[in-house]
Amino acid sequence: MSIEVTGLTKVFRLPSHAPGLKGALKHIVKPQYTEKTAVDNVSFTIQDGESVAYIGPNGAGKSTTIKMLTGILYASSGKVLVEEIDPFEDRMGNARNIGVVFGQRTQLWWDIPVEESFRLLKDIYEIPDAVYRDNIALFTEIFGLGEFIQRTARRLSLGQRMRADLAASLLHDPKVLYLDEPTIGLDITVKENMRQFIRRINKERGTTVILTSHDLQDIEDICERVIVIDEGKIVTDVATHKLQEMYAHDRGVRAVLKHPDPQLIRKLSEDLRLHVTENDAHTITAMFNINDYTAYEVIHKIGQLTDISDITVIEPDIKQVIEKVYRSELVVKEESLL
Repeated sequence: MSIEVTGLTKVFRLPSHAPGLKGALKHIVKPQYTEKTAVDNVSFTIQDGESVAYIGPNGAGKSTTIKMLTGILYASSGKVLVEEIDPFEDRMGNARNIGVVFGQRTQLWWDIPVEESFRLLKDIYEIPDAVYRDNIALFTEIFGLGEFIQRTARRLSLGQRMRADLAASLLHDPKVLYLDEPTIGLDITVKENMRQFIRRINKERGTTVILTSHDLQDIEDICERVIVIDEGKIVTDVATHKLQEMYAHDRGVRAVLKHPDPQLIRKLSEDLRLHVTENDAHTITAMFNINDYTAYEVIHKIGQLTDISDITVIEPDIKQVIEKVYRSELVVKEESLL
């Protein structure tokens, strides 16, 4: 078991006072506080080598959860074990087992070259020389570190810093890798390289990956499982492919017509009650629910009404499903991951 979380709760105690000088002075004399529950009785387990997306709307509690898993924050109640270590009680032991990338913060030293930051991390984690050399060579090849490794961290672009931060988090071969918005600020090519690399270390090294991201392509490409948290509670815990199979019921057929047919949309809308849109004079898109029709039935009906030169079946993507979960249109409680 890589990570075991049981009844994890975090309550923040926030000062509460009236605005202005009078309110501030009154608060000094008689302070008042309100409580905000950021994480509310969260429980889940993550097996060794799993790749899991831990996502939710802004303010849902995902970052607070990650900070408790890494030992940055103490929990108000509940239990956490990461590689059989309590991150609150043994921070140094936990730090040796984990790598962390926070998209808005860096673990590089701001005023020294990136290469020197790497060497300091080598000494801190007591990384053997051979492991350090192999990892630096690999990360240089994958992330193109050679172009900026001699620069100070403050002179790096956001994309360069993200690449350097990911490399820094993996220098000591951690068993668990936490990624908070790992592809932020990266161009398309570097994003894809980073996703491929994360998948690679997950498969080849068995590194457990926990990802938070608003880039749904990251989730679809990297993660086998999705946990969605909202208002401090887990609302969805299901395999990525299962989420699509069970809750992505909308499909589409895009048809390229040999001849324009102004009446086709009306006929399809009346006969099949489909939602049909016209892309241009020769192309239409018909959306349907798989509980009502199969793609074959829709294509057959279009073929009966007009001549078709090309057909494309539009499959749902994970983005549509997760957006529905965020809007509370779908609620999945402890679904089976099988």
